[in-house]
Amino acid sequence: MDNKTLLEIAEKAREYSYSPYSNFKVGAALLTKEGKVFTGCNIECASFGATNCAERTAIFKAISEGYKDIEKIAIASSNSENDEPTYPCGICRQVIVEFGLDIKIVTGYSKGKIYECSISDLMPNYFSKDEM
Repeated sequence: MDNKTLLEIAEKAREYSYSPYSNFKVGAALLTKEGKVFTGCNIECASFGATNCAERTAIFKAISEGYKDIEKIAIASSNSENDEPTYPCGICRQVIVEFGLDIKIVTGYSKGKIYECSISDLMPNYFSKDEM
């Protein structure tokens, strides 16, 4: 699947965002190496520590259905339509690294500029199971 199509799916997932506190809507679309797509949106809570990002929502859905081989994750936020990329937060970066350093991160706007990098570009000094 190309990046534009995956980003369009993330933009659709963004519509389901529950973000009454920040009003910062985020959607994610995860593509497995088997070609399956899982979506997620950010879900806020009055107890901010219980909030979950779109990327982790998509990852947890994939893992809970038996898919661990992630190819790429597209992220679309409220800022996307202004051609401002939104990258994963630190916690999401750590969760993504858990499943592979070669996972591609796609962000931007499907009708504008699209950015791609690998998670290892965003998280060069990561904590892994090798440190445990």
